[in-house]
Amino acid sequence: MAPLPLQDETLLFAPAPTQPGALAVVFAFPNQYSVGITSLGYQVVWATLAGRADIEVSRLFTDGHESLPSVIDVLGFSLSWELDYSNLLALLEQLDIPLAARDRSADHPLIFGGGPVLTANPEPFADFFDVILLGDGETLLNDFFDALVALKAASRSDTLRHLAQVPGVYVPALYQVTYDGPTGGVRAIAPLADQIPATVQKQTYRGNVLSASTVVTPHAAWENIFMVEVVRSCPEMCRFCLASYLTLPFRPASLEDSLMPAIEQGLAVTQRLGLLGASVTQHPEFDTLLDYLNRPQFDDVRLSLSSVRTNTVTPKLAETLTRHDSRSITIAIESGSERVRQIVNKKLETNDIEQAAINAKAGGLSAMKLYGMAGIPGETMADLEQTVALLLRLKKAAPGLRLTFGCSTFVPKAHTPFQWCGVSKEADKRLKYLQKHLRSKGIDFRPESYNWSVIQALISRGDRRLAPVLERVRHYGDSLGSYRRAFKDFQGQVPPLEYYVHADWDLAQPLPWDHLLGPLPKATLQKHFDSAGVAAIAV
Repeated sequence: MAPLPLQDETLLFAPAPTQPGALAVVFAFPNQYSVGITSLGYQVVWATLAGRADIEVSRLFTDGHESLPSVIDVLGFSLSWELDYSNLLALLEQLDIPLAARDRSADHPLIFGGGPVLTANPEPFADFFDVILLGDGETLLNDFFDALVALKAASRSDTLRHLAQVPGVYVPALYQVTYDGPTGGVRAIAPLADQIPATVQKQTYRGNVLSASTVVTPHAAWENIFMVEVVRSCPEMCRFCLASYLTLPFRPASLEDSLMPAIEQGLAVTQRLGLLGASVTQHPEFDTLLDYLNRPQFDDVRLSLSSVRTNTVTPKLAETLTRHDSRSITIAIESGSERVRQIVNKKLETNDIEQAAINAKAGGLSAMKLYGMAGIPGETMADLEQTVALLLRLKKAAPGLRLTFGCSTFVPKAHTPFQWCGVSKEADKRLKYLQKHLRSKGIDFRPESYNWSVIQALISRGDRRLAPVLERVRHYGDSLGSYRRAFKDFQGQVPPLEYYVHADWDLAQPLPWDHLLGPLPKATLQKHFDSAGVAAIAV
């Protein structure tokens, strides 16, 4: 591993001088530095830890690290992508730390994890972590580390029992899962002792000052970008969408107290600005934000936006992006079929999509990227034909606008109404159908790998029995064939791959994450599922 390019980092916070006896913490991102340092969540957690005098924090990535302490008290991981788990296990091995929490002793660091993957469903990784943080760092992080600092002299077992009392802190070893036989579903999940909470509630920050970059560097995946969070969650609540359901309620950042001060601080050190959020253009004062960014003092700023809601693509937005050196805009349409969009609760008319393309072209943009999915519950081939027809209609309506259609396979996510739905075995064929009929018409079609979507679904709906399977996969190489081979090794000891990935689950059955409470109760998610009306539709 190489040292980090610290000389090129511009910090936007002041690290606290470390006091004697500070807790030695290593905070890791299980991917390359360029990827990890572009994660706003990772930046903010690192800066929070570095701002505490009672913590000495070092960063660790797969290709580099800061100077690491000779004795590590706590090792934390931010997990943003399911498939980064193999890098996480490799980092544990490099530090000579047992992979399984049960094999660690007082001589080993306490291992914690957080991030969207673990907040959604940590169960496939439960054996690897001593502690998992569920929810927003603003409310959770300091409570967790206050407890850790106070417990520094306590035994490992006492520390874990005390940490389990902190809201949002999940200690997997203190819960027992029983199953309906080795290849059946989950029967029950219960704490091992009366003083351990029966459920753990995801923690939700409800303030209106949201996150902004704490470091700017040319080595980030987006060179020298300063990122600011405009909104958190999304008010649309598409029934498959983890970014909406897991982070409810929808919260816009205060323009006066959060966005404008952060932007001014960031643009004092760089000329590249990224506005982040699941639906940034639905900020109630977004128009005012555009007016602010169109001031002459920001003329040289390059502006990037994450995906925006289709019916908010106005000529003013397109003109603002063009003025600030953006050539493209991204919208999520899910499907060209209005019927399928109704199934997923995508409140979007076909005419809105066409108007967005027209407005983008009129505002000076040269390209538009559209996101969609194949294999959505209830989808038929007729719906795919409508997706092709829609993209051809857009090409005609906005001639010269370069169209890209990025298409993934539907993957069920925990804490969403479609968590009970399996991955369609027809999705691979449907991706090939779209490829054949779009590329021949001059539309840039970019499908995500169906095979990796299968693995993503395995992890997103997995339970603790997957831990040995995931370990075995690493010895066979990273491919879908490796997972199938590992499942064959454990045949009869765990449910088959088909159960986790493709099976439609009964709404009444216990789920692996039932003891981990998201923003909405399970009964509400069931009602939202029923509202989709997919049970009677053949996929």
